[in-house]
Amino acid sequence: GPGRRLLLSTPIFYANGPPHIGHLYSALLADALLRHRRLRAAGPGRLCTGTDEHGLKIQQAAAAAGTSPPELCERVSGLFRQALTQAGVAFTDFTRTSELRHQRAVRHFWGALSDGGALYKGSYEGWYCTPEECFLPESQLAERTDAQGRPCKVSLESGHEVHWTKEENYMFRLSAFRDPLQDWLRDNPRAISPDPFYQRVLRWLDEDLPDLSVSRERSRLQWGIPVPSDPTQTIYVWVDALVNYLSVVGYPESHAAWWPAAHHVVGKDILKFHALYWPALLLAAGLAPPERILVHSHWTVRGQKMSKSLGNVVDPATCVGQYGVDGFRYFLLRQGVPERDCDYYDEKVVKLLNSELADALGGLLNRSTAPSINPSNTYPCFSEACFPKVLDSGEAKGMGRVSAEDYELVAAVASLPAQVAGYFDSFQIYKALECIAQCVRQTNGFFQRHKPWKLDRSVSTEQLWLDTILHVTLECLRVYGTLLQPVVPHMADKMLSRLAVGPGERGLSSLTFLARYDGKPCPFEGRQLGPDTGVLFQRLEKSETTKNRKQEA
Repeated sequence: GPGRRLLLSTPIFYANGPPHIGHLYSALLADALLRHRRLRAAGPGRLCTGTDEHGLKIQQAAAAAGTSPPELCERVSGLFRQALTQAGVAFTDFTRTSELRHQRAVRHFWGALSDGGALYKGSYEGWYCTPEECFLPESQLAERTDAQGRPCKVSLESGHEVHWTKEENYMFRLSAFRDPLQDWLRDNPRAISPDPFYQRVLRWLDEDLPDLSVSRERSRLQWGIPVPSDPTQTIYVWVDALVNYLSVVGYPESHAAWWPAAHHVVGKDILKFHALYWPALLLAAGLAPPERILVHSHWTVRGQKMSKSLGNVVDPATCVGQYGVDGFRYFLLRQGVPERDCDYYDEKVVKLLNSELADALGGLLNRSTAPSINPSNTYPCFSEACFPKVLDSGEAKGMGRVSAEDYELVAAVASLPAQVAGYFDSFQIYKALECIAQCVRQTNGFFQRHKPWKLDRSVSTEQLWLDTILHVTLECLRVYGTLLQPVVPHMADKMLSRLAVGPGERGLSSLTFLARYDGKPCPFEGRQLGPDTGVLFQRLEKSETTKNRKQEA
């Protein structure tokens, strides 16, 4: 309801290497959701992100780089903060798991698990995957040969090699939480979106659910938080990392103000940790599971998985340099479909941004505000006589100069804000952008159809019709500028400033469209337009981006 708090989160990112576009995609999804929520004035919201700085992977990466884990984490954490800021991610909280406040929360959480009888010490052996920081069952392994041609086992999901490991660890009674987890999911069908991932988790709960190893021997893993009552053991990195969603809201003292009103945005590769282990751990500690888990798929590059060995890891800073912050954000959020993997390559980015931002949207704004067509530089008046209201746009056959397609355009744009809100709520931002792009195309068709540049201003009826065409076009652009703010904030600001839309007139709760068509006053009518700020989005040259990428390489 209105006024309720909401915590949006990205995963905290492993500090063993620099950020790539997959990390940024998670963050941009969460950022767009928070920005859209703020436009709706829906209540206080926070966006938390950060870096996961413990574990064997960090310990090994630091050793390989000839540095210490704290020094590696300090440097890589800085790279993530910089990349997120550069991409316009408006995070409110940045957690580092090496911080004392976080470590204190983890120790308290461990105590709650222990006091509730959810932990026991047991011998554990199995195939351990260091890059994924987890044990894997035989069903998730495949036989391969290593670089020396020797047979080895690898993770089916990631292709990383696994090693047989035997340890005495603390175990979490995950098997005891099958029924509570099934009840939670059946009572909350929107708890995991999109639906294919919800169904996947239900299937996991029908399979074997072995207890979970939640510590490692300190002799193997020094870089982590020691188990409070046992200095020979280190708390498992995933338990440590997941508690960041609580430590950021003041656990164990003041978390109740925000928890469990949390929406976690996560990649599909960490679904099991967030949708099985995390809710079970929370229930065991006497806390409710998060409200929603929003899952997205991966980005490939020209059909191949991104990997250092292939040399095809896409650097976000390079993308922002080539396409601008808004261009980069628009492409990822417009083309990224949470249910399936999406493919990235330069030509695709250039084609989309030129077509939808530079030509369709930028071209329309430029043509409808040009001095040759709008010499007074104002928001022109609408004439009800030129564009009479019809009761049912579907029945409209066209009246006078207004065609049936024009009435279809008015109906489409009038319903657009609610449609966009629905898609944001169902974690389908790409569909929201698809609808906006379709309406932009229809508006260009309207403008082209009526050729306002051919109308004679000296004839009063022509002048009225010309002003009405411009008024309808600017009203459409105002709606698009308002709705695009969560995705392309700088470009939307440029658009709305050009249309003389003030800072207090940019929210969604007060967004009306073509008020004069409904016989109501329009506050923008007759208003002087804002200064011309030049091209809305600069067209990209294919050769330029290819050349930039070659220079970068």
